[in-house]
Amino acid sequence: MAIMAFMKAIINGTIIHNQEILADKVVLFDKKIIAISGKEAVPHGCEIINAKGCYVSAGFIDIHIHGSGGADVMDATPEALDMISHTLLHTGTTSFVATTMTMSQLQIIKALDVVVAHGTEVSGASIAGIHLEGPFINPCKSGAQDSSQIQKPNLDWITPYLEHIKVITMAPEIEGAKEFIRHIHKTYPKIVLSIGHSEANYDEAIESFGWGISHATHLFNAMPPWHHRDPGLIGAVMDSDVTADIIADLIHTHPSVLHAVHKIKKERLILITDAMRAGCMQCGRYDLGGQEVTVSDGRATLSNGVLAGSVLRLNDAVKNLILHSDATLAEAVYAVTALPARKLGLAKGELREGYDADIVIFDDDLVMQSVYVGGELKFEG
Repeated sequence: MAIMAFMKAIINGTIIHNQEILADKVVLFDKKIIAISGKEAVPHGCEIINAKGCYVSAGFIDIHIHGSGGADVMDATPEALDMISHTLLHTGTTSFVATTMTMSQLQIIKALDVVVAHGTEVSGASIAGIHLEGPFINPCKSGAQDSSQIQKPNLDWITPYLEHIKVITMAPEIEGAKEFIRHIHKTYPKIVLSIGHSEANYDEAIESFGWGISHATHLFNAMPPWHHRDPGLIGAVMDSDVTADIIADLIHTHPSVLHAVHKIKKERLILITDAMRAGCMQCGRYDLGGQEVTVSDGRATLSNGVLAGSVLRLNDAVKNLILHSDATLAEAVYAVTALPARKLGLAKGELREGYDADIVIFDDDLVMQSVYVGGELKFEG
């Protein structure tokens, strides 16, 4: 095998790939994944990385995160994006979708402009696009979103950003949603349209899946409860093949719920953090979308007690799914790697030839030992 520039080989690791555990293999990469091969295939002259018996997988992807390390996407500064990017590395997150909040239209546009202009400049985890959470949601299920800034679906001001938007979370039952969803689904099929912050009933949710909704945002939260006589949109999600994401912090959802959802959704369940600026920070007072948030004992709440995002770390979400469901390590890792990547259409999330060399090495407790982004070592524990 010819030696490629900057080729590296990870040896002595247990590789997690395609929901399988592979032993006695090595990962060859430069900026991209070159191959998973036998030890005998390691060429002379390449850099050897000894995993020392730890696990090796594709880097984690968070498709719903507002902030971390004291910074928030809605700060609308390059410095805030870089702080989030850098902070997330020690959680194993190598890519994230910068998620906005329901604030004024001008504030949202400013945040979008900064992501578009400076998103490629971050020094840590890469930004995979934009998640527009609101403002096209139901005021009755606004959660920690500012209900005074909620709008009817509007293509005019978001059209310049549609090439950069990966996910739109919205309520399909509100006025104008049907036409909006159908237009986006037809014209921008790569955008994931997600039901969330919604009061849709079972029939309305099922109908919206036919329009183009293919995902559900933070299942169980900011939506009506799952009732045996009125299953609502949760029942519709469980009854269909749409994907769903969940905040597995054991605060937003009880461990038994995590167990049940994994049984039903299996390979269609994505783990997210929905973290706000207090992620990876100490307890105290912060803000989210212009509203004061108190963080105590791992719980982030508004003054009225409403949960306001989370301080969950994505590696802890993986650990929680393993501990409180039937998910194996390989299945839980799939929920933060291959599945979100495939959902977003990214050449990431797998140790597959030609894919981005976003790689993590972690121990039995899911503590990161090394994190590579685009083949470059970005974090070492």
